[in-house]
Amino acid sequence: MKKLKIVMTALIVGAALLSFTTTDHDKNNPKKEKVSSAKGYEVGDEASDFKLKNIDGKMVSLSDFKSAKGFIVIFTCNHCPYAKKYEDRIIELDKKYKSQGYPVIAINPNDPNAQPEDGYKQMIDRAKQKGFTFPYLVDEGQKIYPQYGATKTPHVFVLQKENGKNIVKYIGAIDNNYDNPNDVSEYYAQDAVNALIKGEPVKMTKTVAIGCTIKVKK
Repeated sequence: MKKLKIVMTALIVGAALLSFTTTDHDKNNPKKEKVSSAKGYEVGDEASDFKLKNIDGKMVSLSDFKSAKGFIVIFTCNHCPYAKKYEDRIIELDKKYKSQGYPVIAINPNDPNAQPEDGYKQMIDRAKQKGFTFPYLVDEGQKIYPQYGATKTPHVFVLQKENGKNIVKYIGAIDNNYDNPNDVSEYYAQDAVNALIKGEPVKMTKTVAIGCTIKVKK
């Protein structure tokens, strides 16, 4: 009986050690990291570039903006009431910061089969109607938003160029009042960009994005 207990104990300890070793190995396995990156970026991560179609039919990449110091990447769309509430503020962000090296890059992550209002033609019409001053790109195949980890429209990712890499500095909401811009007391995205321009650390690096869920083809 004692021998059986000893054998069982040895098996349990061995299994625990094997589990620990396997987990530790996965953390250091680049392939494993690549798969888990689909959960999205964290602050401090390098954001990979993309090539997406703009409303003018041209393909746009972050690398096209040679003089940019960083980017305000915003996943947004046509139909969402939250996104509509923020359209004027997104335009203002672009007008204010594009000349300072931080242009807005808007991306529509929704599948038009799941939400027809977010089709390509509708994007063109909406951009003209609102007078968008920034690229409005379509995430065809919905490949980019999972890389970033966007879950809402709108969802903001402020990036800064560092040694040729786009480093994530802020993730979350544009500000703390989607309904009324006059009642905003915390300007999250704006404060993040201001800090980067001044060469200061971003104080609030992550907030909860408030908006509509991203529509995926079923």
